[in-house]
Amino acid sequence: MKFQYNDGGRAEAGYKGTSGDCVTRAIAIATSKPYQEVYGALNKLGKAERTGSRKKGKSSARNGVYKGTYHKYLASLGWQWTPTMHIGSGCTVHLIDGELPGGRLIVSVSRHLTAVVDGVINDTFDQQRNTLIVEDGVQRFAGRCVYGYWTQSR
Repeated sequence: MKFQYNDGGRAEAGYKGTSGDCVTRAIAIATSKPYQEVYGALNKLGKAERTGSRKKGKSSARNGVYKGTYHKYLASLGWQWTPTMHIGSGCTVHLIDGELPGGRLIVSVSRHLTAVVDGVINDTFDQQRNTLIVEDGVQRFAGRCVYGYWTQSR
């Protein structure tokens, strides 16, 4: 897949340096919403979260957002989740050309969300991991495993 550097409007919003804001960035890119608007909405949802013995902290648009929080936010925007990996199924979809649908996607890979717009990865670094795999005696490169993706409901 092609890669295009895109910070989702983070620098334009006045933020400097690096952070763990992949959720905020991916949502801003895919939805075309201003970075600051997404940042504020995720932090607002994060403040309403409950903590417990398994969930120590709350979501932060800058340092990480829990899955349930961004699922709630994206569903409120009319986006729909499509899982591509199930328990026991192994990896069936990779972050490579031809394995994801076209359009604007928010793609979930291990410990990261990235935006894919018309087959081009939009992020601050290239998420692809080209791994050599052998199937039926044929060698090929496979990209990073995709757990699922969000698309805008029609």
